[in-house]
Amino acid sequence: MANRLTRRSMMTGLGAIGAAGAAGALSLGPSARAQSAQPLLRTIPSTGVQVPAIGMGTWITFNVGADEALRKERAAVLQRFFDDGGGMVDSSPMYGTSEDVIGYCLERVSGVESLFSASKIWSPLQAMGEDQLRDSFHLWGVDKFDLMQVHNLMNWDGHLETLKAAKQEGRVRHIGITTSHGRRHGELEEVMRAQPLDFVQLTYNIADRVAENRLLPLAADRGIAVIANRPFQRKALIRQFQDKPLPAWAEAEAGAKNWPEFLLKFILSHPAVTCAIPATTQVQHMAENMAAMHGPLPDQKTRQRMVRYVEGL
Repeated sequence: MANRLTRRSMMTGLGAIGAAGAAGALSLGPSARAQSAQPLLRTIPSTGVQVPAIGMGTWITFNVGADEALRKERAAVLQRFFDDGGGMVDSSPMYGTSEDVIGYCLERVSGVESLFSASKIWSPLQAMGEDQLRDSFHLWGVDKFDLMQVHNLMNWDGHLETLKAAKQEGRVRHIGITTSHGRRHGELEEVMRAQPLDFVQLTYNIADRVAENRLLPLAADRGIAVIANRPFQRKALIRQFQDKPLPAWAEAEAGAKNWPEFLLKFILSHPAVTCAIPATTQVQHMAENMAAMHGPLPDQKTRQRMVRYVEGL
């Protein structure tokens, strides 16, 4: 696989990641310390395709039904996402009307050529997987998905057959599997070892670092791109820390000027992580999220300091 990240190079990258810049490499030298105007890109190991390191989740936030005012507000959020260099938009049939709202927004915003479309199959029946795939194409208004995933490991063996066929046919560019439940990590690890995945999506943030033990090293060894979901624990971390002061060293050592940047830069500074997908309903919050793709990232020593700081709050 192209640009494969091994366990050894992952640890080396953790030592050097403080110098990360816009080139998207996972281990960069001192010359990259200056902030770049371009966003941080990460390389998908299996294909060499690059994707901006901050994407956008749509669970709950884009499930606004037919409310025209709310749809226009979501279009403004998506416009800021693309204006600030965004690419990956992640959704699922499980998310109510989110896919329909995404399609509405994509027809009304500019910059959509940078879209990295990512959705999922979510059904206990394999036969329904193809139907959901067809519905997603229609709702998004795209003729090819950059990534299609099996949602929460549901009937993963059957649905992976469907996705492999769709990839072979050229309808899907990458395939993957997701979970947002730590209790499923054992099963997820088995799938990662046995199946030719391009992506895995899992929960990883400064308060939930269980994936560091086995799954992130395994993804590095297997050349699997990683999407970090729930980076703010559904806003819980923002609410927990927003009234607390950032450490005095946050900007100089972690490149963070506010809590969203602090939390996202911790995630992005792990060299096995390809993309984090925070969700928001506000343009201002989108701008804060996207700013995490600029400036230096914390190195391993600073990452440990960040953990100690938040655990002490």
